[in-house]
This record gives sequence, structure tokens and C-alpha cells, in this order.
Amino acid sequence: MKNIKSRVVVTGMGVVAPNAVGVSAFAKALQEQTSGIRFDQQLADLNFGCQVSGTPQISDELLSENFTPLQLRGLKASGLVYGVIAGKEAFSDAGLEVAPKDEAHSEMGIIFGTGQSGGEKFREAIHLIDDGRVRRLGSTSVIQTMTSGISAWLAGELGCGNMVTSNSSACCTGTEAFLMGYERIAAGKATQMLVGSTSDSGPYIWGGFDAMRILPTKYNDHPENASRPLSNDAAGFVPGSGAGAFILESLESAQHRGATIYAEVLGGALNSGGHRGDGSMTAPNGKAVQDCIRLALKDAQINSEEIDAINGHLTATSKDAFEIKNWSEALHRNGLDFPPINTFKSYIGHCLAAAGSVELVGAILQIKHQQIYGNANITNLHQDITDIINSKCVSTKTQEMRIDVLAKASFGFGDVNACVILKKHDS
Repeated sequence: MKNIKSRVVVTGMGVVAPNAVGVSAFAKALQEQTSGIRFDQQLADLNFGCQVSGTPQISDELLSENFTPLQLRGLKASGLVYGVIAGKEAFSDAGLEVAPKDEAHSEMGIIFGTGQSGGEKFREAIHLIDDGRVRRLGSTSVIQTMTSGISAWLAGELGCGNMVTSNSSACCTGTEAFLMGYERIAAGKATQMLVGSTSDSGPYIWGGFDAMRILPTKYNDHPENASRPLSNDAAGFVPGSGAGAFILESLESAQHRGATIYAEVLGGALNSGGHRGDGSMTAPNGKAVQDCIRLALKDAQINSEEIDAINGHLTATSKDAFEIKNWSEALHRNGLDFPPINTFKSYIGHCLAAAGSVELVGAILQIKHQQIYGNANITNLHQDITDIINSKCVSTKTQEMRIDVLAKASFGFGDVNACVILKKHDS
């Protein structure tokens, strides 16, 4: 007997992005094509080749709204800060209530991922330990530096008693967490899941990429022009950070509560290229990318012709054209038949482990507002891209359009892939 999956919807969102904090502000920033990429003095002082970044701007007021004075004492893990703010916004946005002190929400869990946690706290801890002052580390050094610190923190704040864990799959982390939460609800093992991802900011996270010479170095005096996905003069990805969060919920529960529904999750897929063929630690296996897209369509039970829009990974590196090629071959669509495609990285940079979740917020907002946000900083589309799709498929301005079904993908270091299919929910 075939199991019937529970339908899953998005009922809450939260975001901390380089160009805006909060869902409504983020929507406005994307609609108006506002950049959050700025000159970064710290990177300049440390002799980075790339001296621009997408670092969220967090006010003292916002910190005091989300953390107690005691919690803020010695708090240096920027990713944890971003994740807590985004996670609590999503929880509130969904109209949920914190569990009472004597009982946890047994039907609500958390999957909140990160790449590295607490780089600044690690640095402080290493110096204290090397100086023989281990007792000065403080009681929060462990939670700030362990990968699951963000999910554990949010579980305590909100009282979540179902599965609580953290995942880590490089740039796929956020999209992977989203799909893992979807699968748990679809399987009937939870009613609600808080899912998302976060990424620290700063030189200790971004230094390795600067050393690899894959970050742009010619735009330090013009930060807003540095991130140039799809362009013939793309010069590398701009390092970014932030967090995105979602409440995923069974449709039955959402309707029973009268919750606002942003979109329905039709399905998705996760896979790896195994570093075989043209895949490696830093390059995607094209066959696996195409397989992931096709598997996502199969899981969602839709045809490729039903895809109205794509929010790609598209990092502003030499692999952008390769990604377009893989989308085209997986969907069997090219020229003017190719769906409109965009990326938000020209405004926020590449938020690494937070990229999938921050961009998923933007992708879902496109469904909600029936718009596709424009791509920026394109001098001319790369020739290898226009050989595959028509330039009209890559809008440089925000446009109104009907979006019933949207595909969002993330492709990460380590040759890992994630693709999710979202649908407009008709109440």
C-alpha cells in the first residue's frame, strides 16, 4: 500500500540579509534592487585582495529585542546572532506561541544549519587557552562554537520538542535544511518544523576564499558593482553572510489554525556528484546537477514545462554558464522557451551556508507578490549563456509576472546539490 504524503506549506519566514533585516524590508530591497554590498575596512586592514562584503547591519535595538543583557555578554558568534533573529521572526510571523515552561512542543522540531560557527569566539578561545587562562572562556563558548548551537539555542527559546538538529553542506545547507524539514512533515513525523541556515561574517570565514583568488578584487572602490552574476565580466563571488528561516507546516494544521500560507512545497531532491566526471571539491558534476533537477521534478510530480521561474545559485564565477547549461538540459528548454531566471547575489553577495535560506525567502516572496526581481550588474550576458537561452529570460528590472511554480536550487562545495519546487497556494 502506497503511503500518502502530507501536504506541506510555508506559514512563517524570517531573514537577516546584507541589504535588509526582516521579511518586509527584504522584499522592498529586492523589489527596488538595493545592494547590501559595502566596503569592509576589516578586510582592508588585513590585506585581503577583496575588500568588500555583504555583512548584515544589526542595530543595538534589534539585539536588545532578541537577547537579554546576560546573553549578549561575550556573544561573538555573528552567525548565531543572525540565526536567532531570523528564527524568532519566522516563529512570530507564523503566529505560533512559545511553549509553556513545563512542556515542549512535541510536534514541532528544528533543522537549522551552518557552515562554521563562532569564528571570532574560536579566535578568542585559542588565545585564552594558549595564554593559560582557560577559566576565562566563559560559560557560552561551547554553544557559540558548536555547529548545533543555533538549533539548540532556538529550541530553548521556543520550546521545540521534536527533532532538533543542525546540518552542514556548504552552500547547499539552507536548501537542504528546508527539504529535510519538508520530508519530516510529509512523512507524518512532525506537524511544524523551523528550518533554515546561518553563516558567520568576517575574515576568519572568508579568508580561505580570498586565498583561493575566487573573490573580486577590482571593485573595492565600487562595492555595489562587485557581484556580477551572469555577466561577461563576472570577477568572482562577493563574500556575504546572514540567515534565513521558515516555519514549514502540514497543510491540515495551517488550515486548522487559519495561518497565512506563503507557498506550498511540492517536493525536491538532494544528491552528490561524488567528485566523479567533471565534479570535484570545488566544481560541480554536471550530470549530478541535472539529475538533481529531474529528481526534484519527479518528486514534485510536475513536468518541466510547468516551471514558471527559476531562482538559481549563480555565484558570479566561471560556472554561471555551466549552471544555465545544466538547467537547460535538465528541463529540455532553451531559447525563449527557457523560464525567466534570476539570482539575488548581485545585491547580497554569496552568503555561503546561509545562501540557500536567504535566497529561498526571496524566491517565496516572488511567488507571494507575483513578481520576478531583476538581475543587476550585467554589462553583457556571457556569450556561453546567450548561446543557450534568449536574453529576455534574464530581466534586469523587477517585473510583474504570473508565477504558479518556481524552482530554487543550490549547488555547493563538495559537489553537493539541492533543488526545491514551490507552488503558489490558492486558498
